[in-house]
Amino acid sequence: MVESPVRKRDIKLSDYNISRAKYNELKYFCMQYGEKKQELYKNYGVGSSASDGLPKGNLPGNPTERAAIRNSSLKKDIDLIERAAMEADSEIYSWLIKNVTEGIPYEFMQVPLSRTKFYDSRRYFFYLLAQRR
Repeated sequence: MVESPVRKRDIKLSDYNISRAKYNELKYFCMQYGEKKQELYKNYGVGSSASDGLPKGNLPGNPTERAAIRNSSLKKDIDLIERAAMEADSEIYSWLIKNVTEGIPYEFMQVPLSRTKFYDSRRYFFYLLAQRR
């Protein structure tokens, strides 16, 4: 795995009563955003099994129901991140999402706010996410 040349730092969330462990949990939850969106997109459509004549083992239950439950869970997680970003700062929510889900730092984005205000909004985003998750 190739390390990013950008140094990643944890942010101070003690003002919002969020521990380092909770922050790390939320950070890694956000980093799964792209995977969840991709899986949700991939799961929509008609699913079928390959008919190659070999016997297959089946999981008990209804595969359509399992897929619907999984898709519902993915959609809920995606919406949770997006709503928290919108509420944290509706003017820059798309930049917040890029920052918390892809790790793109402020310096590499054209954010129309000062660095301090951006990171204040980011901290508030994690506070909102901690309250809802």
